[in-house]
Amino acid sequence: MCIRNSSLLLLLFALASACQMEKADSKLATTQQIIEDLQTTYAPDKRVAIWDVTPADNTDKIVLRGKTNLPEAKTQLQARLATQGLEWTDSIMVLPNPILGDQIYGIVNLSACNIRSRPSHSAELATQSTLGTILKVWDQAGDWYRVQTPDGYLGWLDPGGLQMINKAERESYLQSDRVVYLPDLGFSYAQTNKDSRRVSDLLAGNILVRLGTNGAFTKVSYPDGRIAYLPSTDLMDWNNWLASREPTALNILTDAQGMLGRPYLWGGTSGKAFDCSGFTKTVFYLNGLLLPRDASQQIHVGFPLNTQDTKDLKAGDLLFFGRAATKTQKEKITHVAIYMGDNKIIHATGRVKIESLNPEDPDFAPERLATFVRATRPLETPDQYDIFALGDTDWY
Repeated sequence: MCIRNSSLLLLLFALASACQMEKADSKLATTQQIIEDLQTTYAPDKRVAIWDVTPADNTDKIVLRGKTNLPEAKTQLQARLATQGLEWTDSIMVLPNPILGDQIYGIVNLSACNIRSRPSHSAELATQSTLGTILKVWDQAGDWYRVQTPDGYLGWLDPGGLQMINKAERESYLQSDRVVYLPDLGFSYAQTNKDSRRVSDLLAGNILVRLGTNGAFTKVSYPDGRIAYLPSTDLMDWNNWLASREPTALNILTDAQGMLGRPYLWGGTSGKAFDCSGFTKTVFYLNGLLLPRDASQQIHVGFPLNTQDTKDLKAGDLLFFGRAATKTQKEKITHVAIYMGDNKIIHATGRVKIESLNPEDPDFAPERLATFVRATRPLETPDQYDIFALGDTDWY
């Protein structure tokens, strides 16, 4: 009799345990689905938003772990869990990470800094940013900072690439007497003499703070306090530079052709080297327009052109290549180029080069013609098509 009772108790315990596990699995599945739904709504592109949230079961409550820079998404998560009658323990950190204190901004301290996909020098180069640009700082892992560039792109930057600042220092910097470096490539110097020690290399579009003039030279400061001198003719006042930008097809193509021969670099977005979208982004930046980072993002800005050939294209249009959408596959954009007219394109592929989409031309690029998907016109009322003029953003 005792053996039978014991067997019955074991069976009931096993059934109860199985029921509890099934209930826990159901809670986790429901929570995971809510998290995924919110990602679709608030952070469909992980390149520009942080929603690293996962659920775990702890007896009666779901444990929410992770980090996000989207407090409204976290609020929605909790509201939906409550609607489902679920209880939770909140372990989600809303960024910026408190470890940063009030230093939640940074200013790029190098002519071009390397921003990586993970906090490691061996990680993939995700993007770059250039001297004088303000970055948002969200998180810290060891000596690395998770930053966001003016185009919204996220990545990890080592401390040598930026000078950490707080909100008041950011506002002070934005009000400072800033100047823009004009030549394609060059250097700053320790004295008012080009034969003196070099302080840093410089790229077109780099931003410095002007401290004064000394003869034919201008005294400038770097974000980390370094002092240097530059020929005054190499610099232009920031506001005057912004006002002088004319994003016309002629200016776009002039700057693009000035970069012919520069090497291809995956993740490159500076005058030193580019990937395909880094090239288009840099050219448009020098003409006062801020494009998104990647080709698959750039295709969503600018006036959309419903053409898959070149007859209706204009110089300055952006052409996108990859795989067109089919009934079974989504569109996949893998490359971007600037249209020059007469079937010619200029783009970064191996190096910055000019090629043709016309089979009769000696510089015909058959793989580009075969993979041409569609085009956009960013120079036609850009402000109506999610392209920001640099003067309309307080990132710089």
